[in-house]
Amino acid sequence: MKINLSLQQDVQATALPLKRSQIKKTIETTLRHAGFDVDCEIGIACVDTAESQQLNLQYREKDKPTNVLSFPSDIPEEMLALLDAEPLGDLVICIPVVLQEAAEQHKKALDHFTHLLVHGVLHLLGYDHETSEADAEEMEALEIAILKKLAIENPYQADEI
Repeated sequence: MKINLSLQQDVQATALPLKRSQIKKTIETTLRHAGFDVDCEIGIACVDTAESQQLNLQYREKDKPTNVLSFPSDIPEEMLALLDAEPLGDLVICIPVVLQEAAEQHKKALDHFTHLLVHGVLHLLGYDHETSEADAEEMEALEIAILKKLAIENPYQADEI
């Protein structure tokens, strides 16, 4: 599987050094675990709180910044056969929110970013956690298993205490 990654880093933070190779490994691990094994394209934009808030308001009608937004590709099925790689869609990750949440939850910033990347990629594949409790549990279990493969502890463990 070949992954074409478009990475836009409008916001960078010394506390969160992002490496393309690490991001691609996370994406590949997520896709393979979910049973997706074809060449694909994915876009990731790392943004500030103002842009995250504007996009969250525009697309989800929530007037606040959020950690990750996912925009799945809506290429018609008949067009996919004509493409060299399947476009999965785009993720918008708000770096200041990631850093704030990591600090509040006593997590490593890179681990939290990785979790949100896994979460966003699963959304691009069609997984959802807002429609039912069963869907939420399925998505959470996938995230935990994928993060374990990446040597990251269960991010929900602290929530269970």
